[in-house]
Amino acid sequence: KSAKCGACGPGYASPLHAMKGKYCPREEILYLPCIYRNTGIEKPDYLATVDVDPTSPHYCQVIHRLPMPNLKDELHHSGWNACSSCFGDATKRRNRLILPSLISSRIYVVDVGTDLRAPRIHKIVEPVELFWKGNVANPHTSHCLGSGEIVISCLGDPSGNGKGGFILLDGETFEVKGNWEKGEKIPSMGYDFWYQPRHNVLMSTEWGTPKILAGGFDPADAEKGHYGRHINVWDWNSHKCIQSIDLGKNSVPLEIRFLHDPDASEGFVGCALSSAVHRFYKTEKGDWAAEKVIEVPSKKVKGWFLPEMPGLITDILISLDDRYLYFSNWLHGDIRQYDITNTHKPRLVGQVFLGGSITKGGHVTVVEDRELQCQPEPFVIKGKKVPGGPQMIQLSLDGKRLYVTSSLYSGWDKQFYPDLIKEGSVMLQIDVDTEKGGLKVNTNFLVDFGKEPDGPVLAHEIRYPGGDCTSDIWI
Repeated sequence: KSAKCGACGPGYASPLHAMKGKYCPREEILYLPCIYRNTGIEKPDYLATVDVDPTSPHYCQVIHRLPMPNLKDELHHSGWNACSSCFGDATKRRNRLILPSLISSRIYVVDVGTDLRAPRIHKIVEPVELFWKGNVANPHTSHCLGSGEIVISCLGDPSGNGKGGFILLDGETFEVKGNWEKGEKIPSMGYDFWYQPRHNVLMSTEWGTPKILAGGFDPADAEKGHYGRHINVWDWNSHKCIQSIDLGKNSVPLEIRFLHDPDASEGFVGCALSSAVHRFYKTEKGDWAAEKVIEVPSKKVKGWFLPEMPGLITDILISLDDRYLYFSNWLHGDIRQYDITNTHKPRLVGQVFLGGSITKGGHVTVVEDRELQCQPEPFVIKGKKVPGGPQMIQLSLDGKRLYVTSSLYSGWDKQFYPDLIKEGSVMLQIDVDTEKGGLKVNTNFLVDFGKEPDGPVLAHEIRYPGGDCTSDIWI
């Protein structure tokens, strides 16, 4: 495929084209879903457009808000109608953002093509469509396919039980076509997914049972098996679940990322509760396996609801050149950068603390810590002490800027970080050393969602209009 985009579709010819030179403009605006559910403010969630151009007079400001027509949707993650998987198709445009609602099960299709800076609602897929046509609910991750269709993973069935199914949308009309998956075997839970057609595979993960996790986290529910432990392996052509890789009891595998190189037959998954990162890979036999390559030790604590505090790895991503892996420890409060040149042995090269539950002067005393000499200082930027911990992350295409937000999911924010609910979340930006590794907070950058017109709000996942390293898949 040519890198010149005269007769090409959306996105970039390859991950390295996306990363380098004239094909890679610096991000100027970002989209973030902002959530009011569980905050006590009876307003609909909205999609915020934030100006991140340092030369703009509106730098670090929300320049547009698109409110949804319903209350308590819990907007969460988003995806595109078309991405680099459609690069060879000149009839496709990346002009619709797919915005599933985790709790209401609605899917909003947002027009970002007419006015990039002022998105508008194009279509609403009502929950009953998912219930009737797919017997699924709680949609989570959305990816476009090279065919132009859109696949969305789901957490459960319409009754709130766990069910790892998928819904398929038509890429033009956004009608629900039914389930993506076929065959008898459906995993008991769902969450995130990634696909790699050159290896005929789709991989999905497991969070937990929707009706159990909706209200908050109870360790007893994990003991009862209400949280996930598997990577589920799907045959890309037949759409059948052919294998489950067990990552261990109470592991809770969340975000899963293949390496960006479409020939690669390996990737990484972050496990929240076990605070481990596993490398998954294709074996010589042709099936799939996983090995633990990073483990964040729990800290022994007093003043918290458990005697040991896990890091709680909630988001991970890989730079477009497949050189660095990043993840957030939402409870411990740090973001880490690993050199993955050797995928078997990731090497920690950058770390920064941005709040969390173990900062000095808080309720929690760390009594035993295998990593730190002392508790980190509270994180203050532009005079604001930041509540919560780092959670969703997004990397600039060139790999030099890492954006971070602090809300996980409103029901868990309320439980673990009550101040986050009262004060709203923030978006921060970290400068990345892409040569040697290293992370440093940009002290000029703060978007404070505590100052929104209708009151403090919880901002979640970050997207760029031109795609990014967690939404684009090369085939």
